[in-house]
Amino acid sequence: MGADRPFRVLSLDGGGIRGIYTAAYLHSVSRMFALKDERGMPDVGRAFDLIVGTSTGAIIACALAAAVPLEKVVRLYQENAAAIFRKPLRAGRLLGVPRLRSWFGRSRALARGTEALRTALENTFGSITLRGVYESRGIALAIPAVDMEQHRGWVFKTPHFPDTNHRDDDYTLVDVCLASSAAPLFRSLAVVDHVDRLDGYKVFADGGLWANNPVLVGLVEALQLTDKGDRIEVFCAGTCAAPTGQNIARGDVHRSLLKWKLGGEAAALSIDAQQTAVDHIARKLVPHLDRDCDVVRFPVGTVPAGFLKYLDLDENRPEGLAALVNQARSDADATNSRCGTPNDQVGRLIRALFDAAPRIERGTSCMTARRTS
Repeated sequence: MGADRPFRVLSLDGGGIRGIYTAAYLHSVSRMFALKDERGMPDVGRAFDLIVGTSTGAIIACALAAAVPLEKVVRLYQENAAAIFRKPLRAGRLLGVPRLRSWFGRSRALARGTEALRTALENTFGSITLRGVYESRGIALAIPAVDMEQHRGWVFKTPHFPDTNHRDDDYTLVDVCLASSAAPLFRSLAVVDHVDRLDGYKVFADGGLWANNPVLVGLVEALQLTDKGDRIEVFCAGTCAAPTGQNIARGDVHRSLLKWKLGGEAAALSIDAQQTAVDHIARKLVPHLDRDCDVVRFPVGTVPAGFLKYLDLDENRPEGLAALVNQARSDADATNSRCGTPNDQVGRLIRALFDAAPRIERGTSCMTARRTS
């Protein structure tokens, strides 16, 4: 890796349906850069050497690696949210009879939701495997999940290391995304058949249980893929953070199970806390590395307090999805402004990233595109 070309990593947080925000944001920023010159739409995936993504971030990561247009990813969420999240946890907030009824048959609803997601992913990725997408595009992938058999973290990887044991090569992107996004309470656990063609299977849970913000996974992979003296740039993208903090009354600290939405609100709190805390840890590590490294998050900032009602991980209402997309457009506008500010270091890094990204060629697909040096 030459000193004039940084090794670039994209880290994509989890966040359920809020992934529509991430996909819409990246699409909007890409479109702005496309309008600035005549080279066409940036191929965002090929702007990076490594993409790590957890849960909903895994879906976006695989889409970028496989040259799936970001607008198609946005439509995946828009067209399938109601089928994937058939019984949102908000339906269990009250104890009225109509609300209680919503919990009967929840297991069946989760099973149907998983099948809806599998169908949507199959329509997007087909039968592409981790090895296939890496051989086609040369973009490394690292996707966190949890192996339920041993209750340990698992990272699905493309064969990007010279000494790889090829453990994950033949897993499909569909199964990888299902495994990484199998969030307890919101989705079924993921059953993934063994890839050695023998009988048997593994069961996975959501990678967000240990790496919802996977920036440290990406940093470790980057350190192993680069040499001393190389420069590393890590770009972290979240899933629309909630308004900063909560003012909680003294008498409201004894929260019931229903107040926590049967655990759903605790999951959302974990996502928001990890976004800032793990970024902070990564930045604290940077000065101790033996190579130059930047860790930046984009976009930055918060959303209006009234937006909170649309940030449930299983939001499935058209108005909620539209609000997330509109917020993504607004944040993309702010990013575009930063990119035009000469003394803004984050803006400068983002501008350099998109300026250097190859442009999408007509007819490009995950099985025909080739990475160029």
